[in-house]
Amino acid sequence: MRKTILSGLVVLALAIPATPANADSTLHRYAKDTWRSMDAMVEPATGLPADKVTGDLKTRAKVTSPTNIGTYVWSTLTARDLRLITGHDAATRIGRVLTALERLERNAPTGQFYNWYDPATLQLVRTWPETGDPVRLFASSVDNGWLATALMMVRNATPQHAARADRLLTSMNFKSYYDPAARPDAGTGLLRGGFWPEPPDGCHVASDYAGTGTTVYSTCHHYGAPAETRIGQYVGIALGQIPRESYFGPYRTFPDNGCDFGWQDQKPVGSWKQYLGVNVWEGTYAYRGMRFVPNWGGSMFEALMPDLVVPEAAWAPRSWGRNHPVFVRAQIEHGLNEARYGYWGFSPSNDPHGGYREYGVDPLGMDTPGYTSDRERTSTDPGYEGCRPAQPEPAAYGDGVVTPHASFLALPYAKAAAMANLAKLRRDFDAYGPGGFYDAIAVRSGVVSKWYLALDQGMVMAALGNVLTEGNLHRYFAGSGVEAKLRPVMQLEEWDVVPAKR
Repeated sequence: MRKTILSGLVVLALAIPATPANADSTLHRYAKDTWRSMDAMVEPATGLPADKVTGDLKTRAKVTSPTNIGTYVWSTLTARDLRLITGHDAATRIGRVLTALERLERNAPTGQFYNWYDPATLQLVRTWPETGDPVRLFASSVDNGWLATALMMVRNATPQHAARADRLLTSMNFKSYYDPAARPDAGTGLLRGGFWPEPPDGCHVASDYAGTGTTVYSTCHHYGAPAETRIGQYVGIALGQIPRESYFGPYRTFPDNGCDFGWQDQKPVGSWKQYLGVNVWEGTYAYRGMRFVPNWGGSMFEALMPDLVVPEAAWAPRSWGRNHPVFVRAQIEHGLNEARYGYWGFSPSNDPHGGYREYGVDPLGMDTPGYTSDRERTSTDPGYEGCRPAQPEPAAYGDGVVTPHASFLALPYAKAAAMANLAKLRRDFDAYGPGGFYDAIAVRSGVVSKWYLALDQGMVMAALGNVLTEGNLHRYFAGSGVEAKLRPVMQLEEWDVVPAKR
């Protein structure tokens, strides 16, 4: 399905998918190989993807999550639109996913899915397969947000499954995460990270967030800074379950208010503005001649994963539309000119030396420790005038960890640079396998994490799909009245972002 915009209304019309002959051949080849890894993750018994698969595409993980399922669904739509699979195959795959989702145990009455399931049996995961450690049931506003976006796409992209997808979607109540009293200073609320159906050992808040009379045990923290976590907010507003004013609840930066927020990475420059009656501190950070709105850790997926689904640059041209290209430029600047790795693209990924870890560019995040770009955790601290002294700049950086999915996220904003970076990674390292680029490369030691993750490969597929079809996933998401609810709110804001001088 292709959507056109007429006088602010989304109109659905059948369209012929983009053909390989008219698309960039290198990117199309990347999509073909990446799809092979997504296909290899699918459990034959149920049609659900696993969390990850080994680099030889032979051994799948024994768990999956709502996010994994969502990324597989939109990867399937992309594979169809790029003619890597047939329309019938795509519809069959999505139908199996919907059948599985209808069978999964959820939280009642909020309709939220829990974080971990066994893709082979559809049972809740209660012990980790690798360790035997117990798993406490938890529903995440972010994980459910990503799954919901996929269902929103299905109801516009596959008409034969639209009704089933809509029933699942509208049964998910995102009000269960919303705390209307979280920002009394601003006059709006925030989303919590999630909730447990039973009280956990650590910090929690027992509340009736769903408005149903059923107690859930929510996280003590809220999502109060711009990151990938905003996807739950987008979905809640689009479904009419949380107020549109809540879009302005998360801090762009924490305000310059003496030392109250002097723990943040640097002192912001900005001013107070008001949108829909909400007070917003429109602050920016500085980095090597640029000014930008940071995210929490300084990683690429925090900045750009929501942009795969929500056309942020188009719907918010004076805020996200200004910020995204600057953030990409800053990541490039760090990798090539500050840390001098010779490569760039820093985002949470597998650690090539074992495990999973958050990677990013420390000065691009609000958190003072920040996500670092190397395994040695080399960080910077510019200080906070009057509150915290600056620390010396690092003498050198260590074994930088670059993840290819970060370059794919950057494609809409720095296509030539992203493609050159990917080509160098493929040329200089054993970074490419039967399912496309492996998950991460430690560029100084040369160690490669030879795994494929559903999350990261799903981001690659979505990025390639949007570039090669000129935004099909954006159009699928925008239908069914979503654009009419989100775009008028997002387009109000203006950020004082300053790009780097050329």
